[in-house]
Amino acid sequence: MGTDSYERTALVVEDDSDIRELLALTLSMVGFNVIESASGREAISLAREHTPDLVTLDLNLPDLDGMEVCRQLRPTTDAYIVMVTARVEEIERVMGLEIGADDFIVKPFSPREVRARVAAMFRRPRSIGEPGPAAAEANEPEEAAEVDDAVVVHGSLSVDVEGRVARINGDELPLTKIEFDLLATLISGARRVWTRETLLSRVWGEGWTDDHHLVEVHIRNLRKKLGEDTREPRFIKTVRGVGYRMIPVEQ
Repeated sequence: MGTDSYERTALVVEDDSDIRELLALTLSMVGFNVIESASGREAISLAREHTPDLVTLDLNLPDLDGMEVCRQLRPTTDAYIVMVTARVEEIERVMGLEIGADDFIVKPFSPREVRARVAAMFRRPRSIGEPGPAAAEANEPEEAAEVDDAVVVHGSLSVDVEGRVARINGDELPLTKIEFDLLATLISGARRVWTRETLLSRVWGEGWTDDHHLVEVHIRNLRKKLGEDTREPRFIKTVRGVGYRMIPVEQ
């Protein structure tokens, strides 16, 4: 996973001691300082105390279920949250992503899968100005967005790329990491149609190009926070069969 200037912290929340030990060992072997918890309420307290960079969160906890823990954690942390579950029904996957989870790992899992998914998340660029895996596609001329010192303005919407803050009419939007990265990518090339594959590569990293559902769920969440009417959107347009682009600003 590479070396960093500081030690990353992972919070492993799992009531099964064997699985908790496996996750803790797997993450410690790639450089994480690991904190463990067997309950939801304790996990919320530990997250506030230690501000982890990563949280692995079992869905089936003895006190609060993982969905509720995620719902309570997300407004207070921008850590990556990975739900761990043996229940793979689509509704649970969608619900988890809608309340702020970044990914799912399905039991039984291998340490190799955990390492690969975590590495992919932490490779995601923090700033759209940094070159990403799809940088070669961005050589086409871009227009329609006004740029001033890394703040991109698109009508009433402004995105401070370096400060990682998005605002509508001056009001800050409560975006998750992925929602912000999606918005910043879209607005960085406002006239460009961004394919789902390119968005996955830019925002999630290599190895995710087949999971279009991730993009669709997070775009839906982003639209809600932008106050979009899906019948008459103001900012993000779906290009059927291709992907998404920003709606041109009326002059």
